[in-house]
Amino acid sequence: MTPRQALQQRLAALDAHLRAENPNLLPVLPTFRAFDRLLAGLGLIGPYESLTTRIPWWPMVAVLGTFSAGKSTFINGYLGETLQSTGNQAVDDKFTVICHGPQTRKEALPGAALNADPRFPFYRISDEIEKVASGEGKRIDNYLQLKAVGGARTKGKIFVDSPGFDADDQRRSVLRLVDHIVDLSDLVLVFFDARHPEPGAMQDTLRHLVAKTVNRADARKVCYILNQVDTTAKEDNLEAVFGAWQRAIAQAGLVSGRFYAIYDSQSAVAIEDEARRLRYETRRDADLAEIHARIAEVEVARAYRIVGSIDSLVKELEGEVVPLVSAAVARWRRRVLAGDAVWLALLAALVLGAAHLIGGDASGWADWLTEFRPLWFAEQPVRLAGAAALFGGLFLTGHFWLRAILGRRVALSLPERFGDVDLNLRQAFLKNTRFFRSVFAKRPAGWSARAKKRIFAIREATAVHVQRINDIYTDPAGRRDKVGPTA
Repeated sequence: MTPRQALQQRLAALDAHLRAENPNLLPVLPTFRAFDRLLAGLGLIGPYESLTTRIPWWPMVAVLGTFSAGKSTFINGYLGETLQSTGNQAVDDKFTVICHGPQTRKEALPGAALNADPRFPFYRISDEIEKVASGEGKRIDNYLQLKAVGGARTKGKIFVDSPGFDADDQRRSVLRLVDHIVDLSDLVLVFFDARHPEPGAMQDTLRHLVAKTVNRADARKVCYILNQVDTTAKEDNLEAVFGAWQRAIAQAGLVSGRFYAIYDSQSAVAIEDEARRLRYETRRDADLAEIHARIAEVEVARAYRIVGSIDSLVKELEGEVVPLVSAAVARWRRRVLAGDAVWLALLAALVLGAAHLIGGDASGWADWLTEFRPLWFAEQPVRLAGAAALFGGLFLTGHFWLRAILGRRVALSLPERFGDVDLNLRQAFLKNTRFFRSVFAKRPAGWSARAKKRIFAIREATAVHVQRINDIYTDPAGRRDKVGPTA
């Protein structure tokens, strides 16, 4: 199968998926394809690559946090299935992706099922793992597994249950997966253990999750959950433990956000005092209801996030990517011109040195070069033309050699993958150093007036998509209320 055929097959599978699962997003596909052509022209993606394979099309809920913080217990309780193993120790060291299936499968499918399917958020993630941990990309089954649940709560959604953040899991490959999950999720639930709310016990989670979400534009999607708060009932110090936990999070830089206190009723410790039990249950039920409501809303969030990703990418392209490539091209141009000047001086010195060794003065050499003017060469100095061609050929050989060498050096200073969709800045820059492109070109390759018109058209299409989705979920004029009773 050729790369073109492989892309067409993936796009056809995505089209079929959206028709069955979320037809409201079908009109967005042509806009993505228009953006693909623009980015391919800039060299930021390959000619047979697509943005549609770099974002998950199913709404995604990530459950992250420390070991034994009750993540798997929460998922089991929400889904109504004993799907994930639970315990006080680390019981699973893989990322478990849970999706809807015709029937519940407690036996996991291998990670390869996720790595090869563009509809899932881990499509070709083995390539990314390989970049940060050589040799680990081929061991994808050690990192990921897929489970299917037949319940209604998984329809149209993907859940990701992560391993904890202690000891052996401080591998760069695992942290790369965590970053990937946080970037692509519509809702991130970060769990902490109420039995160990002090900062030292959750240092890894604070460093790898909380601190990274402080300055995110989509920080609202991250919820912080203090789980197993029933263990505070004996001393009746929920407020004190909750406050200590919030202060620990604040030390990581997070001073605002939504914080929850919950526990699992099935495994909770017995609370003998009736008033105290009612107070704990009221707090738990209110927070659980809000968390469940946030999970139910992810389908709406995903529609807006997919459309919004186009607008975000346009801003990223104009505000960051093009300036970075332009600056790299300018830096490369200065180095090439400086190298050309040195090479030209060396060539001139070689010519003069050769003339001096052979003998004769400058006027004698000039006469020799210009005296032979054959009729077949239109009575022009053929020796002078030959010398000029030789000199020019040597100069151009050195020039293109310098272009290539300096281009590769400048390219190494650029990130190979940039932004949420992994744009290839090196590839885009190297497109500007090809032999047929002038070193004096001011604009990056592909960034023309036509490209700017395409950007404008993509922005207009994005606005139309947002308005169309708004019409699905809102009705400011109240027209539906008017036609409702007569329907």
